[in-house]
Amino acid sequence: MSTGRSTTVRDRDRRAIARTKPPCHICEQPIDYTIPSPEPMSFEVDHVIALVNGGADDLSNKAASHRKCNRDKWDKLAEAVGPRVFVTSRAW
Repeated sequence: MSTGRSTTVRDRDRRAIARTKPPCHICEQPIDYTIPSPEPMSFEVDHVIALVNGGADDLSNKAASHRKCNRDKWDKLAEAVGPRVFVTSRAW
């Protein structure tokens, strides 16, 4: 199934977003840009307003996210998901 989207534009936008290394726009936590995909905490570009909901496939509608945050958000707005809190250490 083809989306009709340009991989050249996708890759250009991905590089533009990654260049400034912003935090995840969904959970607001830092992203480790060295983690390879498909690891859950790797960098992924998210459409702020999902394409299925009428969002544009341009840089103004794209933001950095963790892969897991993006998958959990799916086609909702980030505000509907709310900031996520990650447990990074445990005391047993």
